[in-house]
Amino acid sequence: MSSVRFSGSFVIIMWIVHIYKVTAEVSLTQYGIFPREIDGLIGIFLAPLIHGSWEHLISNSVPFFVSLTIIHYFYKRVALSSFVLIYLITGASVWMFGRSLYHIGASGVVYGLIAFIFWSGVFRRNIKSIVLALIVTILYAGYLEGVVPTKEGVSWESHLLGVFVGLIIAFFLKELIENDEIPTDPWANTSDEPLVYYLPRNIFEMTKQERQIEEWRLRQEREDE
Repeated sequence: MSSVRFSGSFVIIMWIVHIYKVTAEVSLTQYGIFPREIDGLIGIFLAPLIHGSWEHLISNSVPFFVSLTIIHYFYKRVALSSFVLIYLITGASVWMFGRSLYHIGASGVVYGLIAFIFWSGVFRRNIKSIVLALIVTILYAGYLEGVVPTKEGVSWESHLLGVFVGLIIAFFLKELIENDEIPTDPWANTSDEPLVYYLPRNIFEMTKQERQIEEWRLRQEREDE
């Protein structure tokens, strides 16, 4: 439930900002990211909250909510740090490398979150992370088109830079594993009773002659008992 609140609260803020924009009939584009201009730095913090239309807002709200909820639920240790880093570094990258126009919308952050989930599966290589990577691949495979300049008025730089940022953050946080990602020893004894093995645990690593000697030794021990 906390995962839903965490991601849902941010989506609610985006909707409140857009409702204010529409009802007050004001333009908030000037608060977006304008690359390499001092006034455009404010957009690093505010641009993901501002959207040009209802369609723009809705198209970002759903994947934003889903991807952030997945991260917060399955990667609790790095949820907040990964989100903040993706949010700020993606915006800063657009400010440094984007085209000289206003960039608004949360799509860059969305691409960063999705990339983080995918690359966490690649870097962590446990069942959970791999399954999550496959899920976002199936859900958002069509998003690959957004990283190239194919549509007018779309900040493809935000998308492309978001993907790179998500990859980098996933790499640097890959060692901060969750409790359910800690490898366990299937041979470990969790009870107070001593484990009894009828064959040596390394029997398959022995040569035939070594196995015969070990079997003879075990038979002698049983006979002595």
